[in-house]
Amino acid sequence: MGILSNTVNICQFQVLGDLPKEDFFTWAAGCLNGRGFSPIDNSSEEISVGWVLLDDRGESRFDLARSMAFQRDHYLVFSLRRDQRKLPAALVRSHMDRAQEEFLTAHPGLRRVPRQKKEELTDAVRSALLSRTLPVPSFYDVVWDTRNHRITFTSLSPKVIDIFEQAFRETFQGVRLVAVHPFSRARSVAGEPLLPSLENANQAGSDAVVDQIRGNRWIGRELLLWLLYRGMNGSGEYRVSQPGPAASEETFSTYLDDRLKLISGGEEGVQKITVAGPQDHFDEVRSALKNAKDLVEGTLHLERGNENWKLTLKGETFQFASFRCPGVKLEKDDITDPEREKEAIFFEKMGLMEEGIQLFDSVYSLFLENRLGPEWPSIRAAVDAWLRGD
Repeated sequence: MGILSNTVNICQFQVLGDLPKEDFFTWAAGCLNGRGFSPIDNSSEEISVGWVLLDDRGESRFDLARSMAFQRDHYLVFSLRRDQRKLPAALVRSHMDRAQEEFLTAHPGLRRVPRQKKEELTDAVRSALLSRTLPVPSFYDVVWDTRNHRITFTSLSPKVIDIFEQAFRETFQGVRLVAVHPFSRARSVAGEPLLPSLENANQAGSDAVVDQIRGNRWIGRELLLWLLYRGMNGSGEYRVSQPGPAASEETFSTYLDDRLKLISGGEEGVQKITVAGPQDHFDEVRSALKNAKDLVEGTLHLERGNENWKLTLKGETFQFASFRCPGVKLEKDDITDPEREKEAIFFEKMGLMEEGIQLFDSVYSLFLENRLGPEWPSIRAAVDAWLRGD
């Protein structure tokens, strides 16, 4: 699912390091050209990873003469392409068995294939099969907002994210990525007066991202429970409080529905419960919560006027799965140039996506005010009473 798809999986990163203050896009184009994608169709190589243009995934040249293809106002846009040949294990075993039989037939004095020869046969079999197998391409889009140097990446797969981070490090020397996780996002949306309380609430043992995520699992779990409680008790209306496309103080509504995931840890390991479909009273969820289970994932709806956003919030990481924005609406009569149309669609989609994130951040900011403020004990008592059915 690309950045322009109706629904898209996204995670975000903060770019840190020594970035050029002038000619940023010229510098970036040079870096991307240094690690552009190289096709492997006419070889037996198993995998190739590199950068291509967002709108032309067969093009790996970032030509300044066509800078509009990757520079769109304050955005740098490109895609990670990964081509891989995949060999079915059963096919490799079948050819290996045949190769070993042929070797033993040619060497009747041997009862088994020596270890070193077996490795040679394995390499030969795989190479022969790979040369006859077409690589399968995969694409993952990257949008770099140069105003705040925050990157949006369209995959939630840990393996793909690792590949992206490695390719990024190798491409942009001296620059690194740090995942935007619940605590780091809290620092960016909490008001100045809340920051001391936020730091006191930090349960991580170090500043390492893994520790920050694991030590502060409470954030996502309590946020989802707070959202569920407010939505079921007539408090689903919010106001825009964070910067972005939507006007400050504009009202919108938010609620959890469709799909919730709960977990609990015990002597028998982690137990998971998924509740799917529209809910009237969330009786099954409330029962699970009363039995020491925690909400870790939920489908969140954000509604402002006639516009609707929907996403599945991963509570531990604050990654957004199946993020769906309002439909892009363009007056095609005003756009005759295909390149200009692509650009217009991109800006429209990014504006809608940023607005959805702005609404989420506004909800998150209010949660932090509640959670870190003096009213939290009474709020938590009301939530517990609701869970008990009082």
